[in-house]
Amino acid sequence: MRVLVVEDEDVLADAIAEWLRREAFAVDVAYDGDAALERLGVNAYTVVVLDRDLPVVHGDDVCRAIVDSGGETRVLMLTAAAAVRERVAGLALGADDYLVKPFALVELAARVHALTRRARPAAPPTLHRAGIVLDPARREAHRDGRHLSLTRKEFAVLAELLRADGAVVSAEELLEQVWDEHIDPFTNVVRVTVMKLRRKLGDPPVVETVPGAGYRIR
Repeated sequence: MRVLVVEDEDVLADAIAEWLRREAFAVDVAYDGDAALERLGVNAYTVVVLDRDLPVVHGDDVCRAIVDSGGETRVLMLTAAAAVRERVAGLALGADDYLVKPFALVELAARVHALTRRARPAAPPTLHRAGIVLDPARREAHRDGRHLSLTRKEFAVLAELLRADGAVVSAEELLEQVWDEHIDPFTNVVRVTVMKLRRKLGDPPVVETVPGAGYRIR
């Protein structure tokens, strides 16, 4: 799943992005509100981690734009203001959650995980199919009781295939949801990652290639 971090403090923005990447999210970063709106106009994000006090375009205006778009993007708003009225005002704008600075990165990641479950209908915290059990919050995966040692991208691809519940997921969709905006759209990284994932899942094979369409877990 893809996350946009919008924070004008460079060090904090980069720290949040790196932490979320460790959680197998694809993460883009914007350092002001104008850059955030540009990325939102191009990419589909599951969650936006949004600092409220942004330069150029205020975080409130970015939040309004996300809500007015009518999509399923969830907003986790960050602020240095701890007053209840400030939190209420942020939520009234349409933010889905609110986190006061300073915060623990582990808590921020937990909140992002919770918002991703709300962004899609009826997605359970733990995903099951074909003997595979995947827990996104704990970043653990097993097949028939055997622990799977997966890279971040392998884990994220497996999660997307499991969430599809047997439906075909195209390579383009996997590229959009698992990799960030810097990836070359003509790369074969999806095919290579799926190949390595198949090897780790073992026999009998469960990830099927649907010619001209994509991949699915039978």
